[in-house]
Amino acid sequence: MTQALAGFDTDDFLRRAAARLHAEPPAPGAPHANPRGDHDGNEGVAVLDEMSARPASVLVPVILHSDEPTLLFTRRTANLRAHPGQIAFPGGRVDPGDPTILDAARREAWEEVGLDPSLVEPLGFLDPYLSSTGFRIVPVVARIAPGFGLRLNPAEVEEAFEVPLSFLMDVANHQRHSKEWQGRLRYYYAMPHGDRYIWGVTAGIIRNLHDRLYGGA
Repeated sequence: MTQALAGFDTDDFLRRAAARLHAEPPAPGAPHANPRGDHDGNEGVAVLDEMSARPASVLVPVILHSDEPTLLFTRRTANLRAHPGQIAFPGGRVDPGDPTILDAARREAWEEVGLDPSLVEPLGFLDPYLSSTGFRIVPVVARIAPGFGLRLNPAEVEEAFEVPLSFLMDVANHQRHSKEWQGRLRYYYAMPHGDRYIWGVTAGIIRNLHDRLYGGA
């Protein structure tokens, strides 16, 4: 059984986003950045060196439905070499031809699900997420007006779907799971919603969003 945050206020969410997200993507090693990552909650796991990590970007698309705002996710195809079948935000590595982090996120969303880049209105940037696979991922939180069409890339994306923002911003739905990886027990966030299992980096970014906007209220 899932639950949503009672009394979730979309206008309040947008005000908090304007006030608490980074206006510019944090540079590696910047004093105001607070890198999150797979090391969170895992004592003894080394923090990835930001300067040597490969740059990546993901789009955190907030769909502003009038009745229930949502976040847009993808499910990766089962034949991909990296993270097959997992739930993710649109995104990937920053290419040399990408002028900015925002451009990279828009390009990846266009390539993966056919989301028109002109519909992506950035709200701000989250703290970078350092993954155990060697990436420094900068999440771009953006508002998307409803009514858009998608065109999934069948080589990369099995499906695209939405989950209510009220559910994802409720810490009661932020579970801590564990599994053995590379000979040691690792802990990670998971946010099961119906038959979909949101976990790992994607769930960590959602937790980052919650902490940025609602931490300390």
